[in-house]
Amino acid sequence: MKEKLEALKIEALAQLEQVSDPQTLNDLRVKYLGKKGALTEVLRGMGSLSAEERPVIGQVANDVRGAIEEIIESKQQAFQRAETEQRLRAERVDVTLPGRKMPQGGVHPLNKVIAEIEDIFLGMGYRVAEGPEVETDYFNFEALNLPKNHPARDMQDSFYVTEELLMRTHTSPVQVRTMQSMHGETPLKVICPGKVYRRDDDDATHSFQFHQIEGIVIGENIRMSDLKGTLLQFSREMFGSQTQIRLRPSFFPFTEPSAEMDVTCVQCGGSGCRMCKQTGWLEILGCGMVHPKVLEMGGYDPEKYSGFAFGMGVERIAILKYGIDDIRHFYNSDMAFLKQFARN
Repeated sequence: MKEKLEALKIEALAQLEQVSDPQTLNDLRVKYLGKKGALTEVLRGMGSLSAEERPVIGQVANDVRGAIEEIIESKQQAFQRAETEQRLRAERVDVTLPGRKMPQGGVHPLNKVIAEIEDIFLGMGYRVAEGPEVETDYFNFEALNLPKNHPARDMQDSFYVTEELLMRTHTSPVQVRTMQSMHGETPLKVICPGKVYRRDDDDATHSFQFHQIEGIVIGENIRMSDLKGTLLQFSREMFGSQTQIRLRPSFFPFTEPSAEMDVTCVQCGGSGCRMCKQTGWLEILGCGMVHPKVLEMGGYDPEKYSGFAFGMGVERIAILKYGIDDIRHFYNSDMAFLKQFARN
């Protein structure tokens, strides 16, 4: 048996010396040291040895196993070093090369317009107020003089979550919440920017989600002339110092009297063109004097206080300001479109 073990050792070492890849090395390890390997087969005959021979053969077997395991471990370490060196060569970075310039992002055009509008009104002494996008029916409609089953609700076809909760259809609820939080104190001057939701079909001029900025002023002796002066100042800062405005009578349940406001066409300056349909005017917002019922529900005495309110669509302002022909450009993540504003 001793001769078999010595012969096995010579054979195994000879084959292991010739190994050139990890798979062959593993195959030889199983062949000689596995549970059904050659060394195990030889050792199964130890039961027939005498008590004196077993320790001697056992020591020889351990020597053979040790010699085979040593060369296997040596080969494994060599293969691992070669693999590591190859990976390092493949992943080597030339630190002398110039760095890759990261592309610079930009502010989304809608955010640019919102920030510009906020800056204009902050300069006139307003503050910015925000509120929840999931709103109660009370704040979204009833506190704005739109009781249940009022026909004017049809103009704001809504996404209801429950019978009393819905995605807000305008940012006017923020005005009511702000009024109530003031507990009748004046002056109140806020603008309310944010997303709103209506069941509109997406097309070039409509979207089920869009942005509004509404504003409200409440105090003593607030008049329609104050509203007109405020909106004229805003329009000239937004569209240019030569901009003119006009107010046309309209209807909103939460203001009385109410008006639609037009500005002179940003493209032709009022002379008439395709954009303004040869009228010289472009509609940009709705406005009016706060309805006495809305004042009362907001915690103000309509006999003592008055106020005005206005609301504009941010997308509408951006379309006019930048000459964009389709509202969907703002939402489809077209990098060619957005990069135009990153440079501004």
